[in-house]
Amino acid sequence: MVAGFFVRDPYRPLGEARIDGRAITHQPIDGPWGPKRGCVHAGGEVRIAARGDLPDDPAGDLVQAGPLLVSGGESLIDGEDREGFSAGSSQFDSDITVGRCPRCALGITQTELLAVCCDGRRSGVDGGLAMDQLARLMMSFGTEEAINLDGGGSATLVHCKHLLNRPYTDQDQPAPESRPVVTAFLFEPTAV
Repeated sequence: MVAGFFVRDPYRPLGEARIDGRAITHQPIDGPWGPKRGCVHAGGEVRIAARGDLPDDPAGDLVQAGPLLVSGGESLIDGEDREGFSAGSSQFDSDITVGRCPRCALGITQTELLAVCCDGRRSGVDGGLAMDQLARLMMSFGTEEAINLDGGGSATLVHCKHLLNRPYTDQDQPAPESRPVVTAFLFEPTAV
């Protein structure tokens, strides 16, 4: 499943990314927003938190994304720009928090890790979700913590080499059009 955002030229993560504790080349988040942006950190257990709430040099894997959708089982989407997605929209094609779009999210319940991907941009078929709708959806699944991931034409969920959704870059384009992504989550079963 797609993970964090990226810049297209050259292709590299937008925001911090780490693999096995090593930082990889990335485009830093502008302004004061880096420590406030949400992250997924997998270092033994999976955590979803603001970058500033995680260790400076964390072991394991980390990717910055956001905004954070749910914390303590409650929606964080209330019109405030806590992570600077509106204020820092110049690093994106537009303010990614506005409107209904194809979206991906990751959430943690007391017993599960949930990966969610919704389509959008097809009139009369699937309009996508607004951020507040995505937060409510994640809460309906019982998530205690949840984060928005890259979406739009990058919204992809693959299982056994099969794309499970239909990513559209433009409204009602003739056929689905996925794009290369820079960071992704790979889920593997573990022994219980």
